Amino acid sequence: MTRRHTPEPDMRRLISALLLTAVCAAGAAPAAAASFDCRKARTADEKAICANRDLNDQDVRLDQLYGITRHLVPMGGRGAIMDDQRDWLQARKRCGANQSCLAKSYDGRIRQLNTVMDRVYSQGPF
Repeated sequence: MTRRHTPEPDMRRLISALLLTAVCAAGAAPAAAASFDCRKARTADEKAICANRDLNDQDVRLDQLYGITRHLVPMGGRGAIMDDQRDWLQARKRCGANQSCLAKSYDGRIRQLNTVMDRVYSQGPF
């Protein structure tokens, strides 16, 4: 009897599927579509995110990616990820209502988190 090797699921696909599911689910709740409650948006950046569907979608995507990344990195790296996120939120706030600035800010942070995830993937096995 020969044993068939069953490949383990590709972690990237699994995480991508989880992100997509979370983004779709978040889109179903308009007041909480962003990673924060839009009814409580006070700052110019938060109001701009709630008013713009693309920024709102980026916010949800980043929030999900940040949550997954924060839980997948070893304990020693979590503090740095959380510090970077706090710094990024302060930088995002400086964009105010400038949608172009906000979009660039999200693009950059998502790239940073994807780089961290690439390092996690490379350390596998998954």
